[in-house]
Amino acid sequence: MTKANFPSALLGTAISTLIFSTSAFAETQDVREIQAKALEDNLAFEITEGLTTEIGPRQGGTEAETRARQWAVNKLTDLGFGKVRIEQFMMPTWVRGEETAEIIAPFPQKLAITALGNSGSTGANGLEAEVVFFPTVAALAAVPDGSLNGKIAFVSHQMRRSQDGSSYGAFGAVRFFGPNIAAQKGASAMVIRSVGTDYRRNPHTGNTNFSDRVAPIPAAALSIPDAENLRRMIERSEEPVKMKLVLTPQNIGQQESGNVIAEVAGTDPSLSMVLIACHLDSWDLGTGAIDDGAGCGIITAAAKLIMESEIKPKRTIRLLWAGAEEVGVWGGKDYAVVHKDTPHALAMESDFGADRVWRVEFNLPESAKETQDKIISSLGPLGIGHNPSIVAGGGADVRPIIGAQNLAIIDLQQDGTRYFDLHHTPDDTLDKIDPKQLRQNVAAWTTVLSIIANSEIDFTLPPKE
Repeated sequence: MTKANFPSALLGTAISTLIFSTSAFAETQDVREIQAKALEDNLAFEITEGLTTEIGPRQGGTEAETRARQWAVNKLTDLGFGKVRIEQFMMPTWVRGEETAEIIAPFPQKLAITALGNSGSTGANGLEAEVVFFPTVAALAAVPDGSLNGKIAFVSHQMRRSQDGSSYGAFGAVRFFGPNIAAQKGASAMVIRSVGTDYRRNPHTGNTNFSDRVAPIPAAALSIPDAENLRRMIERSEEPVKMKLVLTPQNIGQQESGNVIAEVAGTDPSLSMVLIACHLDSWDLGTGAIDDGAGCGIITAAAKLIMESEIKPKRTIRLLWAGAEEVGVWGGKDYAVVHKDTPHALAMESDFGADRVWRVEFNLPESAKETQDKIISSLGPLGIGHNPSIVAGGGADVRPIIGAQNLAIIDLQQDGTRYFDLHHTPDDTLDKIDPKQLRQNVAAWTTVLSIIANSEIDFTLPPKE
């Protein structure tokens, strides 16, 4: 059929299809090119290295976290981001003191232990008491109130490695709420098997929480080898096992923390922004490399690649390096209050280490189906899959603003198989990061941002029922 006798309607359709296909091909090429650059980019590692080397541990509300904020401002400014600033807030602050534990009878020996955040104090002289064992926090909750007066409750669990980290949610209650339950039962103190998966004498810290109805008791985590040893002692001893515990933490009142904000300006101010987050603070035992220095490196490297690409993003990309996440998500909560009226389209967070992304999850409106499919297809070459039955929930620091504005969410799930070997321990250090896997994270984030930030789709979710 020649052009002369080709129906004009079909000719128009063919031309439109060709133009659309050419545009789609160009967009795909753009994604592939920026993805390839990300796989060679070392900025995420450089940021993590700098933060852990020049600052190190940076617990929320402390002087070290203050230095970390200024370090972040300097780094983000030097990298060329816009509107770099600190948004300060106040928060209650707990700091660690002396922490020792030893069995004094019938098998005298020292144990590796660390206090949990918000733990009460034994006083400098410590306390000596009989240890009562519970295999689970449910078993502890089942005993009568007052039945543990003058005793130390020891609670175990059966956490195991899992790629998606679900074991933490299943067994984390022993730390989250266990000491509060032990206090209700009358215990003088509580020790737990660390909420982790490693077999090293590195106890895992982390926050615990007490209700207003109980006075905080001394609460600490034993390394897993020591917890298992203590259980064996109790099982074979014909007399009560007694422990001496010394924990001298302090609550030092309201201290300053803050969020560090930076932006990549979008070309279309009518489009609401994309929020990407990490948390700047860390626990004080390690140097906060996987939790969450790497997360800040990942999101920043991805945003930098977008900023330097030839196609400028239509949507503004806002970076949130949140403060004081570990000790109560204070930064995320403050951000939601301060920016409750700021239009956001979507939120993402990197806060699960530095190992490769293996799955993408969504909570997007039906109108974004084509965009979602494009993301899934573009992530495939990086070895990232999708399970449509799993809905994205967002990271800790973005959940407050997600809840306040009912935001769309994309989660890039990292492989968590070894994460809880290192989480909240002295072993959370730079040498545990695999630069190649870190670059795969940056490539995944850059891929998603290159699509989302240039999409004009309305990401508004339907109102919650």
